[in-house]
Order: sequence, then structure tokens, then C-alpha cells
Amino acid sequence: MRRPPGNGEAASEGIGGWGLWGRQEARRLGCAGHDHCGQALLQIGINMMALPGGRHLDSIPLPGQRLHLMQVDSVQRWMEDLKLMTECECMCVLQAKPISLEEDAQSDLILAGGPGPGDPLQLLLKRGWVISTELRRIGQKLAQDRWARVHSMSVRLTCHARSMVSEYSAVSRSSSQEMGQIEKLLMEKCSELSAVTERCLQVENEHVLKSMKACVSETLSTLGQHFGQLLELALTREVQALVRKINASDNIYTTESTTGNLFSLTQEGAPLCRIIAKEGGVVALFKVCRQDSFRCLYPQALRTLASICCVEEGVHQLEKVDGVLCLADILTDDSHSEATRAEAAAVVAQVTSPHLPFTQHLGSFLESMEEIVTALVKLCQEASSGEVFLLASAALANITFFDTMACEMLLQLNAIRVLLEACSDKQRVDTPYTRDQIVTILANMSVLEQCASDIIQENGVQLIMGMLSEKPRSGTPAEVAACERVQQKAAVTLARLSRDPAVAREAVRLSCMSRLIELCRSPSERNSSDAVLVACLAALRRLAGVCPEGLQDSDFQQLVQPRLVDSFLLCSNMEESFV
Repeated sequence: MRRPPGNGEAASEGIGGWGLWGRQEARRLGCAGHDHCGQALLQIGINMMALPGGRHLDSIPLPGQRLHLMQVDSVQRWMEDLKLMTECECMCVLQAKPISLEEDAQSDLILAGGPGPGDPLQLLLKRGWVISTELRRIGQKLAQDRWARVHSMSVRLTCHARSMVSEYSAVSRSSSQEMGQIEKLLMEKCSELSAVTERCLQVENEHVLKSMKACVSETLSTLGQHFGQLLELALTREVQALVRKINASDNIYTTESTTGNLFSLTQEGAPLCRIIAKEGGVVALFKVCRQDSFRCLYPQALRTLASICCVEEGVHQLEKVDGVLCLADILTDDSHSEATRAEAAAVVAQVTSPHLPFTQHLGSFLESMEEIVTALVKLCQEASSGEVFLLASAALANITFFDTMACEMLLQLNAIRVLLEACSDKQRVDTPYTRDQIVTILANMSVLEQCASDIIQENGVQLIMGMLSEKPRSGTPAEVAACERVQQKAAVTLARLSRDPAVAREAVRLSCMSRLIELCRSPSERNSSDAVLVACLAALRRLAGVCPEGLQDSDFQQLVQPRLVDSFLLCSNMEESFV
């Protein structure tokens, strides 16, 4: 199940601005190295346990075999005899030798099963990942003053850099003058790093080493910058080639393959998304989405666009080519498949994300907002799967942050009824991520006075009450965080709606006050979340103002009567142990 776009995780970038390349590729490559020493120890242990004296049953020659052994040469006879011997000193050394847990112990095996021939993109990504990792590790060893390790890793880094340059030159097109200059600077800095770290091994004076450490650190930083520049130039050339291929192709299979390559690149992080946007990737993909002959490729192209638009450059390019209008056309055209409209909703969710400040200036969106909101509500109503509903509801949730008029549109479109009915359909709403989108829409709509009557009419208070008890099923950090958001927004929605006495009385009848008190007093019920605590205290005070008889004296004196900050401090300190 995909999570809604627009909630991207921050990517950690290494020296030179390039992060750890290709998480899936890294996992695959990391499996290439096996611990042969560990396997040998295991086999020796099995042989020793088989029979006293370290002899294995299968290795004992039978009487009929001894005549054969006398007829072979001495070397083969010696190898056969080894099976029957155990040298105690060697065995003790092997058993006592620890298997290294150093993270760089297997780094020489990282490129086992490397990129295929004639694949410059994969070569750049894999070599880039390795070199970025080596730079980070060298920095760590340098901070620990482990000079022998720093030098050996610097030599290995030079080998990786030289391999990347030579291998890419062999499979790529003619190199530009700028790339040639940066390649030369990179290799010079690699040689300089190896030389200076070798000199450091021969220095014993701490003051001299301290000054040389600053020199090594500066060289390492400059090397990282040259590496980042070279990698960006090389990847830019490859992206340009892919974009040209999409623009020039009228073959559906070629376009599908090239678009798939672009999508794979977007999964490598924000730096590559910026390159794709700058080199015309957004323009080329919308060109695909405007050709009827490529209708079957719309979902793939839209999915790639959603990934590119996580960066500011992608959103700007989308606006320049009237991308919002194209998305509106796709969403409102029932002849398109549900998958196509769902991917268009994903792009809308991405470009309206409240977590991206640059999307708030998307002026062209307001012109098509009514058409888009109407189409998204219809997609939520007709969704055949949880993923489709998730993408459509995420887009609606983000739009309610984007412009306040959207809430009034949703009210007129009976969106509350559509969303609340979906909550009882496990095929459409089956995860806390989806309920997070629904309660976000309800919370933003609850600022409208006329929203309260619709909520009561559709038994929405009971649904909100259920959301206060949202619990994670898997216990993963992402799901736990989603459950916290659901609880917090449910409490906010309840507080806003309780301005209407009818909603407040309904909430008290459904024992909402008891649940709010439990969330305030029991940190485990809210996963020790301060945000949930504040929202629950606010909702409880709003309900107590309408129906104070629903509270016990102790609850009123501790949770309602004091200042909000005092009640917060009282409840947040309940989880502390003074044992």
C-alpha cells in the first residue's frame, strides 16, 4: 500500500551533495559478500564434533581404499591425510579469532555483480553509491584518528574513482571538456589524499598530526565536491539523452522503457529529481500525457511526475506547461481508467502538499480547483481499492489546506457523507494512513458552522469517537505516527464541532469525555504524544463547558479548572518514574 505523496522523508546527503545511491540496489549489492571465514569455521566445527580426535566418519578410508592411496603421488596422499589431522595450535587460533564487525570489512565486495555492459546509468549510480559511502567512512575514521584505516580506505577510494572514470568513458558518448577537467581534478585530489595519509602513518608527534589532520579534512572535502560535480555532470548527460528519446519517440515500447528508466531515477533522491526537472523531464512527460496514442502509458508517466514534483523545480515546470489543466482534464474524463485517474490524483496531492512551502504559490491551481475537487470526490465514492481511495482522499486533504474555498465546495458536494460511508467499507478504508486523510478533511471542514449538522446526520460523532481509539497493528514507527495523527485530529475535530450544543451532547452520550480523560491520564494510550495530549485537553474543556455534569470532581479540578499549561504539565509528568 502506497502512502500519500507529499509526506516525503528527508534524504541524507553525503559529501558533495550526493546521498547513498539506490537503497534497493544497495541492499542487493550488500548481499554479494559472504563470510567465507565463518563458513570455514562452521565446517571445521562440524568435522570436530563428528568423532573424537577431530575425525569425520566420511573421511576415514576403508580397508579397500588404502591400496589405492599408496598408488597416488605424494601430494595427493598428503591432501588425503590432512582430513585425518588436527593441529591444535591452528584450531585454537581459528576459534579465538573474532569475525570483524567493522562496517567497512565487506566494502571490497560491494560491487560484486556490477552493472551490465553498456549501462552507463547503473554504472554511475552504483559507483556513485560506493564512492559516497567510502567518503563518509573515511570521514568517520579520520575523526577517530585511525590513520592506518584512513590510508587504506583512501587508496581504495582512488581505485573506485579511477574505475568509475574509466568504465564510464568506455560506455558513454564522447566526454565534454568540462567533464575532462573535473575528472583530472578528482584524480589529482585522490592521489593527494593517498599521499598525505601515507605520510601521516610515519608521524608520531601529536601536534604535527593535528595540523596534518586539518589538511586531510580539507582535501577530503574538496575531493567530495569534485566527485559531486563530476557525478552531476555525468547524470545530467544521461538524463538529457532519456528526455530526448521520449520527445523523439513515437513508439509505445520505446517510450514505456524510457519513462520507466526516468521513474527509477526519481527513486534515487531529490538531487536526481532536480536534474530531471531542469533538463525538461516534466515537459516530456506531459507531452506523453497529451497524446491519445500513449493512453496506456499515462499511469506510468503520471507516477513519474508525482515523484519529480517533490522538488521545487518540478512544480515550477508543471505550472509552466499548464500541467494543472492537463491533470484536471484527466480527472474529469471518465473514459480514462481508474488507475490513470488515481495517478493524476497522486500528482495533485504532491503539488498541493502543505509540507512543501513552494506549492502554496501555484496560482493556476485555483482556476481548475472546482473541477478537480468534484472529480476527486467522485473518485473516492467509486474507488475499487484502498490505494485508489488513499490517493484521492490525500489530494482532497491537501487541497483543504491549500485554499479555504475547498471546504465549502466539499460541503456542497456532500463529501462528508461520501467519506463517512467509506469508513465502513474495509475494502476502501483499511489503514490508519487512510483514516488520517479522512479526519484531516473533517477537521478542516469543521470550521464551517453548517458542517456540524451534516456530521450528526451521518453519525459522524460516533466515527470520530472510534478514531480516538486508533491503534497500530504492526507497530512500525510510520504506523504509530499515523495513529497519533488520527487521535490528535479527531480530538481537534471534536473540539471544533462541540461549539454546537447538539454535537457536544451527542459526544457526551457516546462517552467521549471518558475516552478523552483516559487519553490525558494514560500516556500509553496516546503513545506519550504531547500533541495528542494538548488536543484532548482542549476537546475535554470544550465539552465540559456544555455538559459539566459528565466530569468527576478530581477530573474537573485537574484537567479543566487549571490553566491549560498546568494541566498539560500535570498529565505529561504522569509517565515519569522517581524510583
